[in-house]
Amino acid sequence: MTEPIAALPADLAIPRLLDAHGGRIYSLGLRMCGGDADDAADLVQETFINAFRGWDRFEGRAEPTTWLYTIAARACRRMHRKRSGEPARLPSLSALLPQRDDEVVDIDVADAAEGPLDAVLRAEARDAIEHAIESLPSPFRIALVLKDLADLSVNQIADVLGLQPATVKTRVHRARLALRKALAEDLPRRPAPPPDHPRGVCLDLLKAKQDALDRGVAFPVPQAELCARCRGLFSTLDLARGTCRRIGAGELPAPVRAALLARFASDRGPRRAQIRPGEGRFTGAEPSPA
Repeated sequence: MTEPIAALPADLAIPRLLDAHGGRIYSLGLRMCGGDADDAADLVQETFINAFRGWDRFEGRAEPTTWLYTIAARACRRMHRKRSGEPARLPSLSALLPQRDDEVVDIDVADAAEGPLDAVLRAEARDAIEHAIESLPSPFRIALVLKDLADLSVNQIADVLGLQPATVKTRVHRARLALRKALAEDLPRRPAPPPDHPRGVCLDLLKAKQDALDRGVAFPVPQAELCARCRGLFSTLDLARGTCRRIGAGELPAPVRAALLARFASDRGPRRAQIRPGEGRFTGAEPSPA
């Protein structure tokens, strides 16, 4: 039987967490630091060195993943500098929904998955989603990144950010709609038919769709039973969600991993001072021992 990671010593547990989550935390850093690779590497280094040095104090009351991302989120807040022009809030919910649009998205993401449209569509979708994530207000961006890129649960994110789960869901759902709206602007469109049912029904279906995305399960209502507006809305939500997952699955650069493993080896002695923000900025060379 494999020993639980919480029962392992730091020199075994932290490299295992690095291999499992280093790429996602690096991706989180890229999204929160404006695409700056050095800043993203700094975030990974600060997160895992603090985790390594604090492992003896990890009592196992939380999942190691939640504990690790809590360290990353705190480091992210310290490093984040509000960029010029960053919005303070998102548009209203009604402005993010397509109910009153004259056109609907004319694409079925599921049908396109194996066709020649796939490569072109997904490359364009990645560019649109990357830009849209950068344009989100910081509280919405970090909630969205933790959910749809890092693939944490709503309850884990609530623990990481010190929020109520309902607040996390609100931020993630609004952020998804903002990404969907940005993505839909460049997709094929056609004239919108008259609504098949009242707006309240569409809103109930949207809530059910978002809840299914949160839980990572299939949406229970068949496409054929949805109105054209809901089909277009849900297809773009699925495309945005799938694009986020692919972005989040990026790899940790090998030099960053090698530098961290060398740092762990140098820190195995009794001295366990906490890393200072910005210490050991990664430049491609091995960081000096603390």
